[in-house]
Amino acid sequence: MRKLGMIGGMSWVSTRLYYETINRLVQRRATPMASAPLLIESLDFCQLYGLKEEADWDRAGKVLVESAKRLEAAGAEGLIIAANSMHRQYNQVAEAVEIPVLHIAECVGERMAKDKVGQAAIIGTKNVMTESFYRRRLVSHGIDLVPPDMERVEETNRIIYEELMKGQATRDAERFFKTAFTRLEQDGVTALVLACTELNLVVDANANVLPIYDSARIHCEAAVDWILDD
Repeated sequence: MRKLGMIGGMSWVSTRLYYETINRLVQRRATPMASAPLLIESLDFCQLYGLKEEADWDRAGKVLVESAKRLEAAGAEGLIIAANSMHRQYNQVAEAVEIPVLHIAECVGERMAKDKVGQAAIIGTKNVMTESFYRRRLVSHGIDLVPPDMERVEETNRIIYEELMKGQATRDAERFFKTAFTRLEQDGVTALVLACTELNLVVDANANVLPIYDSARIHCEAAVDWILDD
């Protein structure tokens, strides 16, 4: 198996999910006693929280770059960034190292294209839902994305940062997303992209009104493909 580096801590909740999911998949596909060869650097999320200005994102990119370089120097043969929003700085990271970096939206887009998904909606943090860095990756795979509803964007962003990233899952949040997804289905959306690694705390991807493409799960599956060199 090839050794994978993981830039985590954004938040610790998603890093825990990635570690468990990758290891369960490796165990299932390799041998019951197998565990994934991982190098994990869990960053302090306080350095990467509430980024608004371009200077803030540049600073965050430098933090990610330094982490990627440390993981590469420690022996990682490939990298993943265990967060959707931080892929805004993907190019900055990928250009700083010699090893491959698996892009989460590319993995999702490839899966959706294979399934011939029609019109879809992205659910995630505000920058993921509204900025082009994530949307254009999916569109490049032929996915038709509906425009974001800004009222829904703001409430989703609040729930993610004020609740989910602290490991808190509330019934109110569950109800909010169930209502939102029902309305999206009524508007003609045929699939949802769960583009926040913490959203599975309040969204059951296997029991919903629409097919859900869980970005974290898909990213982990791609990581295991890479680890096992499949």
